[in-house]
Amino acid sequence: MHHSKVIILGSGPAGYSAAIYTARASLNPLIISGSQPGGQLTITTDVENYPGFADPIQGPWLMDQMKMQAINCGAHEVDDHISHVDFSSRPFRLTAESGNEYSCDALIITTGASANWLGLKSEEKFKGFGVSGCATCDGPLYKKKTVMVIGGGNTAAEEALYLSKHAAKVILIHRKEALKAEKILQERVFSNAKISILWNRELVEVLGTEDPLSVNGALIRDTKSGKEEKLDLDGIFVAIGHSPNTTIFKDKIEMDIHGYIVTNNTKTNIHGVFAAGDVQDRIYRQAVTAAGTGCIAALEVERYLS
Repeated sequence: MHHSKVIILGSGPAGYSAAIYTARASLNPLIISGSQPGGQLTITTDVENYPGFADPIQGPWLMDQMKMQAINCGAHEVDDHISHVDFSSRPFRLTAESGNEYSCDALIITTGASANWLGLKSEEKFKGFGVSGCATCDGPLYKKKTVMVIGGGNTAAEEALYLSKHAAKVILIHRKEALKAEKILQERVFSNAKISILWNRELVEVLGTEDPLSVNGALIRDTKSGKEEKLDLDGIFVAIGHSPNTTIFKDKIEMDIHGYIVTNNTKTNIHGVFAAGDVQDRIYRQAVTAAGTGCIAALEVERYLS
């Protein structure tokens, strides 16, 4: 059993920010990296909206810098993935898929949320190279270009509207013949001259070039007739929602109806357990907001342990 005063589950912007602050408070935090070390930024290429950088930076590079900063401040990181948690006694106990066991006096959950994907091989191939799950992150890269948004709910409508501020044309495709988004969002989509909607359509394959790896089109199918057609475009945004990475906390901690951890600032309903970043934020889901809540969680942990 490895014991630490503070354990941080997850290694995205929230996790590394929490690690930096708890390490500077001499709490010797242990970061357990999880199934996707570095979080969603590791599948993002150009990042233009993280403060402090005049020119675009690469998502994986930014996460490497955060990791090194946390380690230089005194944090430790292990490449492991927790599969079970026990909050019934103190210290809290965590069991990893590897069989390793950990315990801690305070826990910061920063396991994030994952974009829902279609599961296509071509989609996976072009992630970060023309296929994205975040319009706010990548939309400005498509100024005066043509992009596609896939989905029919609030996420899809919001992404299409945001992208219309940058792209020359936004094609929204939906498997059905009516959107599920709120009426006000639908009205905004329908009245936006840059947005066109293709009903009863689904993505069959992402098309693109190999060198450089880049999206240049899409093969879509009519869900009623089965007829397929190719579209020329520059980017594809999959907007079928996000799922918080909270499966292991089910029935162990308070969550909302969407599976996000409920917090007061970053405090959960369990004394000594805190949550930061996308795992408790279903609205903004930005690297900078995740980093901010990671900082708050660390400061609250310091107060809790003192």
